Amino acid sequence: MGALDGKKALITGGGQGIGLGISRAFVEAGADVLVAQRKPLPAELAACGWVQADLAEPQSFAAIAAAAAERWQRMDILVNNAGIMFEKPLDEIRLDDWHRMLAVNLTAPVFLAQALLPMLRDGGGSIVNIGSIEGLAANPGHIAYCTSKGGVHAMTKALAVDLGEHGIRVNAIAPGWIRSELSDNYINAQADPDAAWEGLYRMHPLGRVGEPADVGQLAVYLAGDGAAFVTGQVIVIDGGRTSKLPLPF
Repeated sequence: MGALDGKKALITGGGQGIGLGISRAFVEAGADVLVAQRKPLPAELAACGWVQADLAEPQSFAAIAAAAAERWQRMDILVNNAGIMFEKPLDEIRLDDWHRMLAVNLTAPVFLAQALLPMLRDGGGSIVNIGSIEGLAANPGHIAYCTSKGGVHAMTKALAVDLGEHGIRVNAIAPGWIRSELSDNYINAQADPDAAWEGLYRMHPLGRVGEPADVGQLAVYLAGDGAAFVTGQVIVIDGGRTSKLPLPF
């Protein structure tokens, strides 16, 4: 018996990276999953539903809600995972860059939750937002990304307060370095990839970086009945990276 047996879950950006790890974990836990994203789903998610949507476009919220209502009468779980990231320092960032980052990473989770609120309220649902350790601290050139993820963390607490009376729990996951094709390519493109990997592992007390499945399993817990008294929390999953003080050697 799975932890999410019979539960209906909508996952944004659930077909790749961290989102794919979450979708896999939800399917394995018994959830009926609908994924909202721009690209078609990979073959391994053939059992899941798909609604094509660009979360940067405000009209996508109503379209996603309509697709969810067509599939289910009520829903139990919303996972706001879809997001974008780019590096630009303050003297290079443009207003349209800023607006797109906030539109996808912060505005979409708020107004998608609003569009789905009647279905979630009926089911006493759970919302899981994907933040980042960069909502707690910063890397160079990430002003827009850090701002958006810090906003996700604050929004999570505010929604938990507002929606608690409806029995809806709202929590966030703040991942650290999670492996993906993009992150692997970044390390492998360094002048000395072996040294780069070694340095990256040394940053983590557990001696490794995260996998999408690690985030997926945490999302299953937060979405399930085992976390029935957990709301308004931002849970860091980073292998201890943000707990370790840096040394000059």
